[in-house]
Amino acid sequence: MSFELIALATATLWGFLQLVAAAQAANAQYGLKWAASPRDVEMPPLTPIPGRINRNFRNYMETFPFFAAAVLTVQAAGVHNELTHWGSIAYIGGRIAYTALYISGIPLIRSLFWNIAAFGMLAVLAAPFVPR
Repeated sequence: MSFELIALATATLWGFLQLVAAAQAANAQYGLKWAASPRDVEMPPLTPIPGRINRNFRNYMETFPFFAAAVLTVQAAGVHNELTHWGSIAYIGGRIAYTALYISGIPLIRSLFWNIAAFGMLAVLAAPFVPR
């Protein structure tokens, strides 16, 4: 399996862990009765930490499909080089750091790590189009 596909599997696992964390944080606040319900009743907003966990997961889900598409594009093109390698690392590392900073409530610097992840994703996507 290519490094980029391993990175995609890692990013998928990271996303799943964030899904579980967001669900458990909401369940802890709203209770098991709510968790088992059809959730038709309007609930008050999540408190700060569960809210950040939930918003972080939603933010991740906005970027993950683009990273997955970029990895699948380079896989189909048979391109595996420094851009795909380091771009994959930047995406995953940037997203992990962003998560820690977002949940901790640290502003500004978290945006730097969002940008690192975004540029990593763009590097992967650009790789097939860069002359060898």
